Amino acid sequence: QLQLVQSGGGSVQPGGSLTLSCAAPGFSLAHYAIGWFRAAPGKAREGVACISSNGEDIDYADDVKGRFTISRDKEKNTVYLQMNSLKPEDTAVYYCKADRLCTSYEYDYWGQGTQVTVSS
Repeated sequence: QLQLVQSGGGSVQPGGSLTLSCAAPGFSLAHYAIGWFRAAPGKAREGVACISSNGEDIDYADDVKGRFTISRDKEKNTVYLQMNSLKPEDTAVYYCKADRLCTSYEYDYWGQGTQVTVSS
């Protein structure tokens, strides 16, 4: 069964940058759309960004557009979320998810989650 392994995250001051990674050791991510979601305390989980399996379709939540960049490296079998100009409201646990399409909810493959804290 597909297992997603996340890395990256941590603590940063406002305005700083972090990069999250999502990999699948032993499995190819080539046929999966990968989305990044986040869950902040007291808030519902929300989608942040998504990239299609071929990398041609990318979507972002409005509040991260221009600050976050999702990308995928086929050779490294990894999807990244580059987060710049981070704000305190970006503080959350971030999860990657694999599905057939960015708009589908057919699979339930999630990463383990990684904490991102933005604070001065």
